[in-house]
Amino acid sequence: MKTRLTSLLGIKYPIIQGGMAWTSDANLAAAVSNGGGAGIISAGGRTSEWVRAEIKKAKSLTDKPFGVNVMLMAPNASEIVDIACEEKVQFVTLGAGNPVPHIPKLKAAGVKVIPVVPNVKLADRIEKSGADAMIMEGLEAGGHIGTQTTMALMSNVLAKHHEIPVVVAGGISDGRAMAAALLMGADGVQIGSRFILTTECPTHPAAKEAIINATDTDSAVTGFSRGHAVRCLKNDFTEEFLALERSGAPQEELDKLATGTNRMGAVEGDTKRGAVLAGQSLNVLNDILPCKDVIERLIVQAKDALARASSIEL
Repeated sequence: MKTRLTSLLGIKYPIIQGGMAWTSDANLAAAVSNGGGAGIISAGGRTSEWVRAEIKKAKSLTDKPFGVNVMLMAPNASEIVDIACEEKVQFVTLGAGNPVPHIPKLKAAGVKVIPVVPNVKLADRIEKSGADAMIMEGLEAGGHIGTQTTMALMSNVLAKHHEIPVVVAGGISDGRAMAAALLMGADGVQIGSRFILTTECPTHPAAKEAIINATDTDSAVTGFSRGHAVRCLKNDFTEEFLALERSGAPQEELDKLATGTNRMGAVEGDTKRGAVLAGQSLNVLNDILPCKDVIERLIVQAKDALARASSIEL
């Protein structure tokens, strides 16, 4: 399956693994890359030393392209960018902040730059600033989200002719959704939650089981009214947070409640008080497989969906 994204990154399939904090490590990234996609190590919540060590580890596990995700609101974001340049990773995805100031340094080091964009304005801006590709992410995604749905973003962003590849993310959990993105004009997809449910993913088994047991209405968005929206599974934490948010509680109180909950969910397996980040397309997330098998299933499903679309009589 060849697209502008596969040509850009030198990968077999147009699939990027999402950069998920406390989840996307060297083992997961290497497994995705070995399976034909593009794996990602997430720097979110991690020290700079950890990121460098994981990059070196991934290099020992795969000779295929992989990248690093930088959460730009993190205090060590600039250090992570420097490490990506020094270690010469193939690409970097950037989100939760302004990616433009970091583009020249990454490009000068030969690192491909793929920012995450939530709207047309930023898409236009990063393209003019020299980005190599973009990831347009809808609010169906797990973790930090914007305000537009994936379908709306595809309609708005893909309506324009872009000189760089456009990757679609947000609620892409199976090959049918991947096919839909490709039919809309995307060059590939970014997938997060589906790769949580893999044997190589370090997420706690209790959190994986919570995702498997969840249905379509079981996710909640915290912080939406404050401009810091995060999607995760409904539990005691989200119930308390949303009650405080609706009551007009000070941001400091909300921050105190939320601090550390991502690690509690993903690493410690606390599915009641921790945040289990997952996208909205939950009903197709129902088994744990090796990354290679997940990718092969995605491709079979996508090809089947594309074949059905081509058989429609016009």
